[in-house]
Amino acid sequence: MSLAKGKVLVVDDNLSVLKSLNFILKHEFETIETISNPEIIKSKLYENDFDVVVLDMNFISKENTGNEGIYWTNEILKFDKNIKVILITAFGNIDLAVNAMKEGAYDFVAKPWDNEKLIQTIKNAIKLRKTEIKNDKLSDARKLLENDISRNFDPIIGESKQIKNLKSQIEKVATTDANILIVGENGTGKELIAREIHRKSLRNKDVFVQVDLGAITETLFESELFGHKKGAFTDAKEDYSGKFLVANGGTVFLDEIGNLPLNLQSKLLTVLQNRLIKPVGSNKEMPVDIRVISATNSSLKKMISENRFREDLFYRLNTIIIESPPLRVREGDIEILANYFLKKYVDKYNKSSLRFSDQAIELLCNYTWPGNIREFQHAIERAVILCETRSITNDDFSFKPSSNSDIMLKPMPLEELEKIAIENALNRNNWNIQSTAKELKIIRQTLYRKIERYGLK
Repeated sequence: MSLAKGKVLVVDDNLSVLKSLNFILKHEFETIETISNPEIIKSKLYENDFDVVVLDMNFISKENTGNEGIYWTNEILKFDKNIKVILITAFGNIDLAVNAMKEGAYDFVAKPWDNEKLIQTIKNAIKLRKTEIKNDKLSDARKLLENDISRNFDPIIGESKQIKNLKSQIEKVATTDANILIVGENGTGKELIAREIHRKSLRNKDVFVQVDLGAITETLFESELFGHKKGAFTDAKEDYSGKFLVANGGTVFLDEIGNLPLNLQSKLLTVLQNRLIKPVGSNKEMPVDIRVISATNSSLKKMISENRFREDLFYRLNTIIIESPPLRVREGDIEILANYFLKKYVDKYNKSSLRFSDQAIELLCNYTWPGNIREFQHAIERAVILCETRSITNDDFSFKPSSNSDIMLKPMPLEELEKIAIENALNRNNWNIQSTAKELKIIRQTLYRKIERYGLK
């Protein structure tokens, strides 16, 4: 006979009762533990993740008020609101049972008990606890989904060679469970790429959970990612699932992975290797089934050489590397994007019949967009808001056209000039290393070293 999944703690000061309950229950449940002193209940709850506590109501000799049972019921539920407490006493009466249930006890059993009824009561309690835990996770996931819906994410827009290559890569990797590292400058849409991979994956029925590692303090890192138990630290007012557990079955997007301090990288690596998390304040490891997508605007290889990023974590994250192209190299996409965002903000701000002048399109195409898509989108939104006619003109934008001559007139170190020259050559040659090296009149090995040195890849 297979044992029912469930962990039961029995608390009674009568050793014969403990022995009897242990004998009855050990043949039914995977874990049975018995204790005679209620003062060690909390330490036992920390040691093991019990589903049910079978608790005597009276411990002090000659006191049969049941107050102790009610007190310890409250203490148990403070520790974990989902633990099911079954109170047991030889002095059962309706009033005492009603008071116990009001305090949160799951059920009440009088001595002498019926074995089959007690076993079934415990099984029902375990089933209810599992359902409540699952519902808590679904509730957290639902909140994330509602937040995502309210944010109204844009699709990946463009017909340039770079965007077509990007979409092709997404199609190839989406249905695998390979870890993905997305690299690229700020504002290029790395989050949109991650979301598109999830949308096309086999996990798309489960949640996509974004974690901004640059915004999490070191003290809250484990709590935010792996969860915590109520009372684990001062502000832990209730159990918290953590991002990894909420994402179980789905995708975790670790944004700005390069901002993660070195001392926390080992903790993340351990979880990614073992796929087990341990909430703060708990001794129980919990398995998680997640797909990990990371993103950075930093050169992780350079950080590795400077001992600021773990090499083993880098290789754990980057089974596949996807590059998010900067807007300035996406030839032909500017006008497509401009019209897409124009329609979006015309609808938002109720400005019908608004269009771009030819000069405005030329201005947009000639600007280098150092802030990439993020800057571009804000510029279009601002222009729509400020435009007082039916045509958006250059006067509705706050930037001026940029050119290479403008860049070269600014004082800058020789290394910065070299970086710009190499990046421009790479873009002109669609990142063909052989053609770029030939244009720059250097050998390929030298070009590779300089690309690495300047963090261009």
